[in-house]
Amino acid sequence: MNKQTMTSIKVQKKLHFKMQQQIISDGYGMRGKSKWIIEAIEYFLRLPDYPSLTDIADDMEQLNDVISIRVPDNLLILIDRAIIEVRRQYPIMEGVKSNMIRASIIQRLIRQTSVTEV
Repeated sequence: MNKQTMTSIKVQKKLHFKMQQQIISDGYGMRGKSKWIIEAIEYFLRLPDYPSLTDIADDMEQLNDVISIRVPDNLLILIDRAIIEVRRQYPIMEGVKSNMIRASIIQRLIRQTSVTEV
């Protein structure tokens, strides 16, 4: 089995609520949260403009809710590479990994992509 690492990010209450609703309506159930977010990250990292989309998530305020997810180590490697790419374009951005995961969630909610569409 693929090794996983637990990671946590902070999100806005409203975003957390919308995400939970979408996870349920997509048929993942509440235990499918990590799977849903992982798919969102995988999709997000394939977008050609993901660095600028990550920058947009940097402006979020009132990050009061905490989400914990289990991320497969092979995806963590992709995230680490993507962080380097984002830092090249936005060298002063802090919390790139959290911003990237938040941006992934937002993009999945906006684009309403299901696994079959990817």
